[in-house]
Amino acid sequence: MDWLQRTARLRQWTRNGTRAPHKPLLLLYALGRFQQDSEGGLRYSAVEQDLQRLLAEYGPPNSTTPAYPFHHLVSDGVWEVRTDRRPGSPGSRVRELRETGATGRLAPDLRAALRRDPQLLGSIVRLLLDLHFPPSLHGELCEAVGLEPEPARNEQLSAARRQRDGRMRELVLTAYEYRCAFCGYDGRIGAVPVGLEAAHVRWWAFGGPDEIDNGLCLCSLHHKLFDKGVLGVGADQRILVSQRFVGHSAAAREHVIALAGRPLVGPQPGAHPVAAAHRDWHARQVFHGEPRPAPAA
Repeated sequence: MDWLQRTARLRQWTRNGTRAPHKPLLLLYALGRFQQDSEGGLRYSAVEQDLQRLLAEYGPPNSTTPAYPFHHLVSDGVWEVRTDRRPGSPGSRVRELRETGATGRLAPDLRAALRRDPQLLGSIVRLLLDLHFPPSLHGELCEAVGLEPEPARNEQLSAARRQRDGRMRELVLTAYEYRCAFCGYDGRIGAVPVGLEAAHVRWWAFGGPDEIDNGLCLCSLHHKLFDKGVLGVGADQRILVSQRFVGHSAAAREHVIALAGRPLVGPQPGAHPVAAAHRDWHARQVFHGEPRPAPAA
């Protein structure tokens, strides 16, 4: 059985680029727990808060219960659920999952395959991360679910991945004249820029093209905050800052809160600004809450 293809084909609700990473997050969490204890099960009542935190931090702005992926992942053949009463999931209602002692674990055949092939777990993890999350979040997401992924077998993953355009970074950084579009940072060591990255507005994992009008040159801090939904871009090419962001230090005020309402730095004349379709996708699928008003002058 090709577990990479099965992982790549997880059935998810989708419409117009809507993010639904609920099953991938549950599977990443289960793989992390398997790495720590290959025989253990995940009792819903014991892991519910962990899964809720993952959905709140790495899922789309609209909240949902972890009960849905806990039940529905069974249909993808990588997960099983049993209760204190009988095999099989009792359904997707939170109360029933709690009261019946519903316990999930990786499907028996998948557990056996992971034991036979020590590299398979790392390959599945890399595939899930590439297909559902931007690179800026991969490291911290692995840490959040307790994963230490082994090196992936790239030749087996290539069929499930779109090929990135290696020129994307240079094209975007050039368009923004090697300055962060949010704060103007332009640090270099000699002629080499440091701490500057090409951010996809519409994530590459969700069909975002490797094109200038889907990119922003951002410093490492603002790239992470952009991908976490703290920052966004408004219809007038001005910076959005989420009202959910809280920071009391002078650094938080200066580097984040004070950005609200500022115009983007760049791109240079002749380069395409962020396209409305990509900007709107980010606003719906990534940006959290309502934007802060611009600080009084």
